[in-house]
Amino acid sequence: TVLMCRGKAKQDFKGPDCRFVNFKKGEAVYVYYKLIGGSTELWAGTVGSNFGYFPKDLLEINHNYSKEELELTTD
Repeated sequence: TVLMCRGKAKQDFKGPDCRFVNFKKGEAVYVYYKLIGGSTELWAGTVGSNFGYFPKDLLEINHNYSKEELELTTD
């Protein structure tokens, strides 16, 4: 798993189920996967020790760690 980028939450987010990660506005979010295909709006990453999906539009990127993008096809 490669850390792709770090960002700051633009607003609070509470996911619809346990596959999502919740965060508060201003919290640091670390991105490990950018999903493509059916769920183009979702990225996956961590907030603290919690891992899950979140809408990419809620993240303001502050730092890119990896130029290499790993594409994972989703349904």
